[in-house]
Amino acid sequence: MMDHARLLTLAERVLRLEAEGIQALARRLDERFVRAVELMQGCAGRVIVTGMGKSGLVGRKIAATLASTGTPAYFLHPAEGVHGDIGMIARGDVVLALSNSGETDEVLAVLPAIKRLGIPLVLLTGTPGSTLAHQADVVIDVAVSEEACPMNMTPTSSTTAALAMGDALAMALLDLKALRPEDYAALHPRGNLGWRALFKVSDLMHTGVAVPAVGESATMKDALEEMSAKRMGMTTVVDAEGALIGVITDGDLRRQQLVHGSLLDRRAGECMTSAPKCIAADDLAAKALSVMEAHAITSLIIRDARHRPIGIIRLQDILRAKIV
Repeated sequence: MMDHARLLTLAERVLRLEAEGIQALARRLDERFVRAVELMQGCAGRVIVTGMGKSGLVGRKIAATLASTGTPAYFLHPAEGVHGDIGMIARGDVVLALSNSGETDEVLAVLPAIKRLGIPLVLLTGTPGSTLAHQADVVIDVAVSEEACPMNMTPTSSTTAALAMGDALAMALLDLKALRPEDYAALHPRGNLGWRALFKVSDLMHTGVAVPAVGESATMKDALEEMSAKRMGMTTVVDAEGALIGVITDGDLRRQQLVHGSLLDRRAGECMTSAPKCIAADDLAAKALSVMEAHAITSLIIRDARHRPIGIIRLQDILRAKIV
């Protein structure tokens, strides 16, 4: 019969040891990390990631993360490298090697070609005194005190630590490249992330006669009629030049009714909320959603250069476009 308590205890131990391994990496961060990022940022070619076994699998993921966040990268299997694939490496590249022992034969075998081309070598290793470490331009220590394997043999904590450090390098490079959401979307044109990031406010907003607007001297009866006609649950309030000065929402109507009683003869300028939340037409729809969530509102106003309301974007428009 399965011992549930024992299994849960084992799982807790694995997660705890792997988390402790990553936390230890954070405490060891120093100028070597900065130097590695500088080499990879200054790379005129690609970042060539290499590693064998479990390190190779981690390396493939790191290469994919780098490529998807704006740093051209490619994974080179070191065993294939010594059989011709080493030709994929060219001057101007940077090699990022993963080897927990620092003595991986297949990686050592491609080392002469890397050195001959004068290519910088960044090494993620758990053994800073190893042969590979002595040949590397930058050594990042990703050693862990203990594998999460009960026998302390199967690569577990060590591969998690290497993967986390690879993510740290990729995110540092992303930040330096000032990658914008739309740039990220261009690298993921068919994914949900790309779908989210490609939509702009201008793609979803209501414009023209669909935009509710009343003058500040209009009666609240006029405002109610405009709100009912345009069915946005709100209306903009504009001055004599058509510039936005406020907004009246369904919520404003309830609050004003509770405080002042009958509203029909009052003026829009007296009942509006001034300085309404706005967003630019070129902003991402995902940003509009974030603003709405932050302020617990369901619509935003888009203004032109003269501060005239030219559009409305609603929460339901964003949800309909599946930007969630």
